[in-house]
Amino acid sequence: MAVTQRGVCLCLAVVLMFFVGVLATVRNDDLSVSRKVKTEQLQSLTNSTMAARSEDDDVHAHAVNNPEEIAAEVEMSIRNSTERRQLGYFSCGTGNPIDDCWRCDPNWQKNRKRLADCGIGFGRNAIGGRDGRFYVVTDHTDDDPVNPRPGTLRHAVIQDRPLWIVFKRDMVITLKQELIMNSFKTIDGRGVNVHIANGGCITIQYVTNVIIHGLHIHDCKPTGNALVRSSPSHYGWRTMADGDAISIFGSSHIWVDHNSLSNCADGLVDAVMGSTAITISNNHLTHHNEVMLLGHSDSYTRDKNMQVTIAYNHFGKGLIQRMPRCRHGYFHVVNNDYTHWEMYAIGGSANPTINSQGNRYAAPTNPFAKEVTKRVDTESSQWKSWNWRSEGDLLLNGAYFTPSGAGASASYARASSLGAKSSAMVGSMTSGSGALSCRRGRQCS
Repeated sequence: MAVTQRGVCLCLAVVLMFFVGVLATVRNDDLSVSRKVKTEQLQSLTNSTMAARSEDDDVHAHAVNNPEEIAAEVEMSIRNSTERRQLGYFSCGTGNPIDDCWRCDPNWQKNRKRLADCGIGFGRNAIGGRDGRFYVVTDHTDDDPVNPRPGTLRHAVIQDRPLWIVFKRDMVITLKQELIMNSFKTIDGRGVNVHIANGGCITIQYVTNVIIHGLHIHDCKPTGNALVRSSPSHYGWRTMADGDAISIFGSSHIWVDHNSLSNCADGLVDAVMGSTAITISNNHLTHHNEVMLLGHSDSYTRDKNMQVTIAYNHFGKGLIQRMPRCRHGYFHVVNNDYTHWEMYAIGGSANPTINSQGNRYAAPTNPFAKEVTKRVDTESSQWKSWNWRSEGDLLLNGAYFTPSGAGASASYARASSLGAKSSAMVGSMTSGSGALSCRRGRQCS
């Protein structure tokens, strides 16, 4: 009788394992189909060019309606990353969830596209060229902006298909005209030393899903009054460009990560004209006046839907103001290190919502420049109702943040994109800001 019972139990166990396996297979198939559908939906978006789109296109469709859901997803991603480290997958960790997702892997070169799954904040869905082929830039020249030579960076970024763009060797690229990006592109400078300098720089205009990672961009000059190609099928006349390092214009799902930016004619990163779903992270910004403009003008109300995450950046030596300067939209400034400013750090006009959490603000020695915040050309009777808050920020050397508003929860919810870490961790989380040194078979440092 005992033998029969053991036999029955064994049979039941086998049947149970069979059904569990079937359920797991169905779940995995459902997840695979879901990911495939999501990718196909993203890629079905037209790889737009400036000739095919206008300001009236509804880029606000990319605005995030449920930021609480974003924060929950980011927290889950951070927990998963932490659990992987505890299981021995990685041997390092800084508390920076982006870096802890990929940077600890010594085989990063074989797993480059993993980066696209490590985004956080409002730009977390930017996949860049994840679903395309690799394009290797072999030629640093930019002789003809209308007919770029294959192997050049310009030839790579204008293509109509997704591409993950890497570089064969160290190079300095001096662009004759601004570099006009097409959709679904990643520019990945890891493993080499790539400078875009002393000419035109990067324009992201009326496109979607772009990742810019690991570049040195500096000494950008105004260019224009010239013909420039923006896709294989279109080139057109360009008026004068301001000379921004990275200009984001009417675009969405953009991620600017781990770049070293300095000394350009206008801004280092500007996002205007209805741009949204943007993350600016892990960059090292130095030697510049008007650092970052988010919002076109006080009268351009379409920027009311703009959502930008600014996280883990180091605002360093030689900076003066606009870190950032915001208009209209919703801005999450989280876990950044502000070690230098001459006028102010964070400014704004036209009633932006600014959510400052877990940053480290070290004021300059100038006793008249201790204030972190500045309401630009606005009377206090107007700005006192704007929602600007400081939570968990570390204020050093006499720095002070002037809050305002009634603290409307709905407003701050739309300006929240991830959970802030303690400001005591900012030094560790931002210690690797800027373009990293990456060598094959070793962790990037």
